[in-house]
Amino acid sequence: MNTGTAKHGSNVSLARRAWAIRRNALRMGEVQGQGYIGQALGVADVLAVSYFHALSYRPDDPEWEGRDRFLLSIGHYAIALYSAMIEAGILPENELETYGMDDSRMPMSGMAAYTPGMEITGGSLGHGLGIAVGMALGLKRKKNPAFVYNMLSDGELGEGSTWEAVMSAVQWKLDNLIAIVDFNNQQADGPTRSALAQVPEAAKWQAFGWYAQEVDGNDLDAVVAAFDAARGHDGAQPRVIICNTTMCKGIPFLESREITHFVRVEPEEWAKALEILDGEKPQ
Repeated sequence: MNTGTAKHGSNVSLARRAWAIRRNALRMGEVQGQGYIGQALGVADVLAVSYFHALSYRPDDPEWEGRDRFLLSIGHYAIALYSAMIEAGILPENELETYGMDDSRMPMSGMAAYTPGMEITGGSLGHGLGIAVGMALGLKRKKNPAFVYNMLSDGELGEGSTWEAVMSAVQWKLDNLIAIVDFNNQQADGPTRSALAQVPEAAKWQAFGWYAQEVDGNDLDAVVAAFDAARGHDGAQPRVIICNTTMCKGIPFLESREITHFVRVEPEEWAKALEILDGEKPQ
């Protein structure tokens, strides 16, 4: 449960949080005129559940020792994480328009040295889960009860280093580690299912010894239930939640595009996207 201030810990619905995350991402995308908007819109529901249901943190003290660690292995998803951290009060909204600019604390790829609340520098794909294993093991040895959440992409399931980390986590019985796979079936060169992810994912992780769940990552109730089950599972094993998401979720004219890994949006389309989103603002 979020241990933030009254403002950010208030009874705002998760649907409203996810909406705000999407809106922040669109506003940042408009600054550059392009970017990884598809991923940000698609994973907004998962981030809303992460930051406003699952994680323990203090917005005004990002390095609080008792915090749950949220690692973004997918560095190019930084726009999505910034959007969530702005909504959470970790980052100020007035910096939103600096996204991707020189000297900004919000570079286009996530960097721990630049951004409060960014636990690792991601982007060299396939390394995040290995870092998470080391972090989870370190917390256990310090007897710190915090959890480590690591968000990785479906594309990273084709990296050998990911599966080395998968095996290591089982070897060390890391029941304080929760992996979150954003499975949107899109990579830079085409569909993930056409590459190295042609078998059911949950069964594969289970075969390696993980407690695995697969859910619709754009169904808030399903994501909440999966996060609760992962954290509450009593087995001495790591946990994974495979979240099937839709790229550009919530903006139909972007969802329908064939190429959504890196979205180029025409200047007049940003206002159109925000108008669509604002027309569906949850209570």
